[in-house]
Amino acid sequence: MIHTPFQDISAREAIRLESEYGAHNYHPLPVVLSRGEGVYLYDVEGKRYYDFLSAYSAVNQGHCHPRIIGAMVTQAGQLTLTSRAFHSDKLGVCEQYLCEYFGYEKAIMSNSGAEAVETGIKIARKWGYEIKGIETNKAKIVVVARNFHGRTIGIISASTDPLATRNFGPFMPGFEIIPYNDVPALEKSLKDPNVCGFLVEPIQGEAGVYVPGDGYLAEAQRLCKENNVLLMADEIQTGIGRTGKMLACDHENVRPDLLMLGKAVSGGVYPVSVVLADNEVMEVLKPGEHGSTYGGNPLACAVTMEALQVVKDENLLVNAEEMGRLFREKMSKVASKSSFVKEVRGKGLLNAIVVNDTEDSQTAWNICLALKENGLLAKPTHGNIIRFAPPLVISEEQMIECCDIIETTLHL
Repeated sequence: MIHTPFQDISAREAIRLESEYGAHNYHPLPVVLSRGEGVYLYDVEGKRYYDFLSAYSAVNQGHCHPRIIGAMVTQAGQLTLTSRAFHSDKLGVCEQYLCEYFGYEKAIMSNSGAEAVETGIKIARKWGYEIKGIETNKAKIVVVARNFHGRTIGIISASTDPLATRNFGPFMPGFEIIPYNDVPALEKSLKDPNVCGFLVEPIQGEAGVYVPGDGYLAEAQRLCKENNVLLMADEIQTGIGRTGKMLACDHENVRPDLLMLGKAVSGGVYPVSVVLADNEVMEVLKPGEHGSTYGGNPLACAVTMEALQVVKDENLLVNAEEMGRLFREKMSKVASKSSFVKEVRGKGLLNAIVVNDTEDSQTAWNICLALKENGLLAKPTHGNIIRFAPPLVISEEQMIECCDIIETTLHL
């Protein structure tokens, strides 16, 4: 049977079609979603769910925010794409907006988080050769264990996850991997004069919401400055208010030399990512040395500016901080009474529970299936960790209801 794009489809048929015609590179929960609004998602049968994944923190502003959708629709009726062969009336305005919003001198826009990280790696290497004076092809970037920066060949060359690397080699050289949250190891590595950058997630989201010790990022910044190394912060998942500050680095008043953003930069409406840096770093790029057909297109620019303005206008940072504190308080009480939960951790509205799965490696998955039946969508990561990251627009009443759903599910 051939389906037309706007034809209603059953959940079973939608899942069958994905399985038959799509690559099997994801393992989604068995739910077929068709509509979203605010903190809610609706499946094809009309059942409503609380979204506690937010498309991996891309939907911080809530699903289908009317202001962001309005900006996209208006711009889509005027001009969507020119490529960078020409100027547009939106790009410079958006670049200025981004630089003033985050406090940098230059911005370069692309499409995905992985593309932003690849861009950051290229910039750091070029800076290393042309500004720091590293010998050609000797530049190194220090990364940390359990990192997740994307799935390109270049990025997985720095990964310690066997699932990300198995049978994808040979890999790109030029990375040194050290433990996360280990200042002495970082201090030792940065003494190598060939190191041009230290690439780190301020909180490791995909790994299971690992929060470093107090002062780790500040020490990393100090050591980078001391050794003339660029501090490269991947805030693709942690940025745009997710942790209760605009950037997770803001919790320690740290200003990265290279800042990589994505996901909620566009509120989940359009693929947009950004790398920000000051002139000394960004101006190593010359015409023809890097680019992206869709990067910085007028539609992306219009959506980005509105999505970021919504975060400020709706005071979402404060809400993320308050609702995150409420969530952890309630989940800690649940953990004290539950044999399933070993640990609750997080910052702002990026949180996780660690599940006791000593007897059954499917415990976290089964909990998420039960949560789905009870009207809340979440997903395990790395086996026994469940990440909880609702849109930042969630209200106190909604958060309390969601905590009740989780508690009820964990006591099944």
